Amino acid sequence: MKIHGINGLSLLDYPGKMACTIFTGHCNFRCPFCHNATLVLNPDSQPVKSEEEVFNLLRNRSGRLEGVAITGGEPTLNRDLPDFCRKIKDMGLSVKLDTNGSLPNVVRDLTEAGLVDYIAMDIKASPENYANAVGLSSFDMGNIFESVDLIMANGTKGKIDYEFRTTVVQGLHTEKDFIQIGKWLKGAKGYFLQGYRSSDDQLNPEGLSAVPVEIMEHYREILLPNIPNTQLRGVV
Repeated sequence: MKIHGINGLSLLDYPGKMACTIFTGHCNFRCPFCHNATLVLNPDSQPVKSEEEVFNLLRNRSGRLEGVAITGGEPTLNRDLPDFCRKIKDMGLSVKLDTNGSLPNVVRDLTEAGLVDYIAMDIKASPENYANAVGLSSFDMGNIFESVDLIMANGTKGKIDYEFRTTVVQGLHTEKDFIQIGKWLKGAKGYFLQGYRSSDDQLNPEGLSAVPVEIMEHYREILLPNIPNTQLRGVV
């Protein structure tokens, strides 16, 4: 699998675990607030890390690391992802997958094979605002709905742990988004409203800014009746 970055030790990327974070390239979305634009638009310009390098690092940190977080880009676009996850699991480590949910068949296969322990799925916006949030002229929500249903069902069965999350952006989201998302994700185990921060490698920052804390708290209050475990993350 093509790996374009490694963070050898993270206390933030995998909730409750000391983890190594792996960055893959390419994405089928064009979210204007994305802070890994180079990985999305031109990953081949970035150095490639070999799987051997990754697994040597994991072996060298055996006993300290508890898991591996795989992010991107969009990891599920990689055909080699299942084999990569299997090798990690064979080392006795847990696997966390960050995904946009656009490929539910991959989510299903990984979950059914027991190759993923934690899934963090990005909810870009309310369904009617999704195309705008993912930077596309039109968007079919079918795969997103299917991934949400799969993740929640497998979470209920105890096969995986999971969270949904939205990076909240002034100029992109409104109160209406979170009224609709609350109804859509009703009963979800956990949902995080993440603070937006600009980046030197952002895809299209024009007209976007952070949402004030008091408005983030207001959105959280809107969501709580349907998703009691709604939290703020990275809000300053």
